[in-house]
Amino acid sequence: MTTFSYHASHEQFAPSELLQWVRRAEDAGFGGGFSSDHLQPWGSAQGHAGFAWSWLGAALQATRKLSFSLITVPGGWRYQPVVLAQAIATLAQMYERRLPWVALGSGQAISERAIGQGWPGKDERNARLLAGAQIIKRLLAGETVTRQGSVAALDARIWSRPRQIPRLVGAAVTEETAAWIGGWADGLLTAGHDPEKLAKVIAAFRGGGGVGKPIYLKVGLSWAAAPAEALHQAHEQWRFNALGSDVSWELARPQDFEQATRFVRPEDMHESVFVSHEPAAHIERLRTLAELGFETIVLHNVGRNQAAFIDMFAERVLPRL
Repeated sequence: MTTFSYHASHEQFAPSELLQWVRRAEDAGFGGGFSSDHLQPWGSAQGHAGFAWSWLGAALQATRKLSFSLITVPGGWRYQPVVLAQAIATLAQMYERRLPWVALGSGQAISERAIGQGWPGKDERNARLLAGAQIIKRLLAGETVTRQGSVAALDARIWSRPRQIPRLVGAAVTEETAAWIGGWADGLLTAGHDPEKLAKVIAAFRGGGGVGKPIYLKVGLSWAAAPAEALHQAHEQWRFNALGSDVSWELARPQDFEQATRFVRPEDMHESVFVSHEPAAHIERLRTLAELGFETIVLHNVGRNQAAFIDMFAERVLPRL
């Protein structure tokens, strides 16, 4: 069966507010939580960017049984992979089986460039992603690791390790990247709501070495009681993510995203966000996506109406799924 998780969007809400939403989501019947990990929001209309790792400790303590995952970047900009391995191990040791997987990506300039170490091209970012993932995997397995290069470790060891090691999942939104991570990651995290496009990404992952490995999905959706409001909130809050991935990875500041999306219209949002005021439409689309074989589908309602979204999905959507 597919687990449906609640997305805690640090770009859009203060960390204290997100604690309220994950507690409400657990009570409502969501099967897990998922956290974004950003230094800055995409646009000033979102307005927040809490530190995901300290928040996760609080969220695990504030909930009873909810499992959490997140996506982070091990390439050595904000996070050196030895430090990430220690963070993962500590949370997984304290909250056994409640950090089942962590997704690793190659990063985006808006979160990584600010520390002042430059922002290389995609090939180098991928090489650093792989190097960071390998270091973390070995450290979590209990090895002492020394590695030279742009992402390095020297006699590194993690002393407090969990009994169950979280899966290190690769993040990909293109077929090319999905095929590449199929050979080394423990699973795939992808994003979108178009079943045909997602099926191609999954096939590429399987063909690249991902046969038998779990797959996970993050879905951007916008629900509101009125159709006009559902479309408005998608545009107001999430148009910054309507750009193609090649552009999104390179823009460095919220004002850059605001400038780049100034001509995005509300009706353009349907391509990147599933917008509907009808619970039945969300049920139908999520059933179709679940049939692709995802172990977990993360539901991100991109509007600010989180309480209404959680309550409506608890009453009318999740029981049908």
